[in-house]
Amino acid sequence: MTTIPGDPATMLAGRPPVVDLATWQAARDELLVREKAHTREGDALAAARRRLPMVEFDGTVQVVGADGPVPFLDLFQGRDELVVYKHMWWDGAPHQGQCEGCTMMAWHLRDAVYLNARGVSAAIVTTGRWDEVASYVAFMGYTQPWYSVRDLDEPVGGAMGYLTCFLRDGDRAFLTYSTTGRGNEPANGSFALLDRTPYGRGEAWEDKPEGWPEGRHACWYWRSDADGNATWGPTSRPVPQWTRPAAPPVETLGRQGQCR
Repeated sequence: MTTIPGDPATMLAGRPPVVDLATWQAARDELLVREKAHTREGDALAAARRRLPMVEFDGTVQVVGADGPVPFLDLFQGRDELVVYKHMWWDGAPHQGQCEGCTMMAWHLRDAVYLNARGVSAAIVTTGRWDEVASYVAFMGYTQPWYSVRDLDEPVGGAMGYLTCFLRDGDRAFLTYSTTGRGNEPANGSFALLDRTPYGRGEAWEDKPEGWPEGRHACWYWRSDADGNATWGPTSRPVPQWTRPAAPPVETLGRQGQCR
């Protein structure tokens, strides 16, 4: 033991109090009771989701992917269940101008091997024109299936930024679940890990102990410049793009109109 619990001389400004292991364990055990209750409530919500009614729709509607137009039913890849993320799109924008929030989601959904092992397929759809989408997918190095659902109605197309689930029964297709906003967070492992760190997401809205760093605006770390500085200015890209080959510094986001 190198510090005295509760000794003001050992307290670190803007950080948790320093205590001995037994004191920490007691506080951790108290919090664990609440965490277990949260987990059980999550299980109850999942059970309620499984009991939602379904909406049947035309699964033969054509979407456009790497192999050209195909029926939406092809996204199931022969499986009975399907998870789809609907990626927002800025028409005509260069890669660095595409949606940073959807980039964060797609980056966390790059591999569906465990979903596939459970009999669930996964895909990403967007309203972008396929030629633009194909270029972007190649640049990002994505291997999951992408499709353009431009000008298609719900539930295949429609509003983007949603996580949706579908069920197939032979040639029949059904919408079973849809969520957006913070409802998408379970698919983003980085959020779950940040929420377990002392400073959390570093965002101003979070409830923090007195003396903690105040934090910045929501999503502040989703874009950065070539030097790794967080910025939403014209010199920025969504942060994963800087790991891609041929990702030089930029001077414009190239966005026009509204994100679709």
